[in-house]
Parts: sequence; C-alpha cells; structure tokens
Amino acid sequence: MIALLIAAAVSMGVSLIGTQVLVPWLTARGVGQPIRLDGPQGHLTKAGTPTMGGVAIVLGAVSGYLVSHLRSETIFTRSGIVLVLAIVAASGVGLLDDWIKVSRERNLGLNKSTKVIGLVAVAAGFSLLAIYWAQASPVLAITRAGFPDITLGKVFWIIWASLLVIATANAVNLTDGLDGLAGGSSAIGFSAFVIIGYWLFRHPEIYQVSHALDLAIVAAAMTGACIGFLWWNAPPARIFMGDTGSLAIGTAFAGLALLLETHLLLPIIGGLYVLETLSVIIQVASYRLFGRRVFRMAPIHHHFELAGWPETTVLIRMWIINGICVAFALGAFYADFIRLDNAGFYLGSLPRLF
Repeated sequence: MIALLIAAAVSMGVSLIGTQVLVPWLTARGVGQPIRLDGPQGHLTKAGTPTMGGVAIVLGAVSGYLVSHLRSETIFTRSGIVLVLAIVAASGVGLLDDWIKVSRERNLGLNKSTKVIGLVAVAAGFSLLAIYWAQASPVLAITRAGFPDITLGKVFWIIWASLLVIATANAVNLTDGLDGLAGGSSAIGFSAFVIIGYWLFRHPEIYQVSHALDLAIVAAAMTGACIGFLWWNAPPARIFMGDTGSLAIGTAFAGLALLLETHLLLPIIGGLYVLETLSVIIQVASYRLFGRRVFRMAPIHHHFELAGWPETTVLIRMWIINGICVAFALGAFYADFIRLDNAGFYLGSLPRLF
C-alpha cells in the first residue's frame, strides 16, 4: 500500500511541476496546437495552446514507478517493466505525430499509414515481450483467468493483445478533444486498476497474477500523473496532452487489462472511450452509406458543444458517465469475487489495507 501511495504522490508532483515548466517553454518556442476550422467556434480561441503535455504525464508516471521501488520491499517485475516500456514507446510515436503537427502547422500530424505502423510496432513489441518474457497467461478473461475459461494460445493472444492496444490507444486519442476530458477520465479509470491490481495481490489463492502489485503501482503512477497534468489542462486549458499523452494512456489501459487478466472488463472501465469511438464509427458509416450525418459532429462531445452545451457542462457530464462505468466495472469484479465465495472457495477475511 505504501508503494502505491509513493508512486501516486511522486508522479503527481513530477507531472504537476513538469507541466508548469513545459507551458512557458513550449509557448516561447511556438509549439502550439493547430485547431480545425470546421469544429466548434469556441475552440478557435485555443489555437496556439501548447501541446505535447503528455511528456509530463509519462515523465511523472515513470518517475513515480521508479521511486516507489527504492523501498527494499518493492521489487521490479517483468510485467511492470514491459508495460512501462510500452507506455514510453507509445508516447514516442505520439510525440513524433505532435511535432509534425506543430512544425508543419497542420492538425493531421503523421499520415495514417505511418502512424498505424508505429502503433502496430509498439503493440506487437509489447505483446511479444508480455507473453514470452513476462509470462502473461494466454487466456481471454473478464475478471480473472478462469472466467470465462477460454485459452487462446500464444499466437492468438499476441494478435488479440495487439489489437486491444491499438484500439484503446486510438479510442483515448479520439476522446482527447475537450479540455480536461481525457486527463480526468483517465485518472478515474486508472484508479480502478489500482484497486483491481491490489485486490489481486491480496488474494493470490484465487488470482494467479504473480506481478499484480507491480502493475497496481504502474496504475497508481498513471493516476497521479494524470491528476497532476489535469491541474493545467482543466478548462480553460493552458496546455494539451497531444498524442504524446493520449497514445501512452491508451496503451497503459490496454496493458493493464491484459496483464491483470481483465481484458473484457476494459470496455466497461473505458465506457466513455467506447462511446466516443462508436460515435465516430456511426458518423462515418452513415455518411458513406446514406450521405447523412447522425451527429452534428463526431466524436460525440463535439455534438453536444454544437448543440449549445457549455464546454464545462459537457466535460462534467462525460466524467459522470465515466464514473458510472468504472463503478459498474468494479461492481462486476467484486460480484465475481463474492460468487466464488458462495460457491465454496475459501477467501478468508477481507484483506487488510495496511
């Protein structure tokens, strides 16, 4: 528990101070985000706002993870190392994308094929290391390896894991279009994985996840880093995380779900990201098939802005939706735990928190 608190506190402090330093440094160098002219008119005033703030998030998370391991009781694990490396690599792809946006003063960044290749490389590298070096279990799981009892095998698990990483990274990227939306919702989502990881660690007789505590530390570090960044990203934002942050966050979510064997719980924890992604899919499909748009603009948070909702109203209501999804996911996780107890599995007393 102490290691979790250290990771969260250090990452939040580094991210908070790091973002504060980045804002004037990036502003002085003209590293500002181009804004789409066809979006909500209120966003035009945000043109030139510094981007690449995800650097502070990743730096904070890595710092929190490393400092938490200075205690002799806390050890590095292969799962934790693989996940942190994947987060840094995904951030590198996003950093390149953001740099192209600001240097060429266009909102598109890397071309689609190059960006896909970068994400595929990160996802494939993570999946291979996770299954062969970190010894991840090649199963399809909701709340634990035995539920449902489906074994994919290493090859299909690598494919599944890679797709999940790519899909989640893109989903978070789509959500990052409103001040504070991705940062705040991510902090809520990562906190759920802190709880799940620690719970798995406290119940090794049920959950065969040997590196659960170290993964919970990664989740705690990401939680603190997102909160620290949110201080400066709250509306009106003084800095954006950019793809540097959103791709790293999405990779972290997918990696945690895969390594904690809660793959199919991720769409619930990240229900907001699923909603945002579905709105884009529906919009594109409707326009291409019928020549009509379902929403005023996609992702759906822009639809509500164009409908007249103030930005802060959209933000808070999206956070509420995200919070409900996370609460439901944790409820489902705990319900399965109780079901095992009622079925006759020995669970012992509830875990001590300290």
